[in-house]
Amino acid sequence: MPPDRRTEIRDSPKMVVAGTLVGWMMRVWSWMLRMEIETRWTPAADEPAGPVIFALWHNRFFTVPPAFRKVFGKKRNCVVLTSASHDGAMVARAMAVFGLGSVRGSSSRRGAAALVTLTRAVRSGSDACITPDGPRGPRYEVHPGMIKLAAATGAPIIPIHVTFANAWRLKTWDRFVIPKPFSRVRVVFDTPIPIGADDGSPEDQRLRVERAMVAGVDDL
Repeated sequence: MPPDRRTEIRDSPKMVVAGTLVGWMMRVWSWMLRMEIETRWTPAADEPAGPVIFALWHNRFFTVPPAFRKVFGKKRNCVVLTSASHDGAMVARAMAVFGLGSVRGSSSRRGAAALVTLTRAVRSGSDACITPDGPRGPRYEVHPGMIKLAAATGAPIIPIHVTFANAWRLKTWDRFVIPKPFSRVRVVFDTPIPIGADDGSPEDQRLRVERAMVAGVDDL
């Protein structure tokens, strides 16, 4: 019987090599940027004590892993949700260059299994990082899976906003952004958003998070 494509995780030696190269390119590229980083949680000098869910738009993740390490060093464990496709395998290997783990799955493949794995990771004390409009969009629209994860674990959602002074925007569905060398990039780790039973319906919660994330976008 052929494997079920809905549960299949795609990987290959080629993607391992390509992803590692991409990760190092991201790392070297970050050294050529004038990166400004702001954290908005309270008190301002403290980082979140328990596990959190970091949320950023799919087209912004090129500069976030180096910014994450600048803020937290190696003090926090974090797993990144990547798709089960070959592209997801490449992204997973790129994230490993920054010491970030990965969970493979998306709304179109292995979504339920990925949610279970992410829930276990967060409950065991690891942060999660999700691009809630990925892997296929629509751009700047929060999918409900992240809200389910926050409700199941009690972990707050921290939106990450990234704005660019000068950048290339690729002709992909998300208009993926790559900052030009020596340009200024501003990364903001916003105020945590709690998701609880008293915070309205799941749709109300989803829209609240979406509004907070869209508020940090500079190219609508």
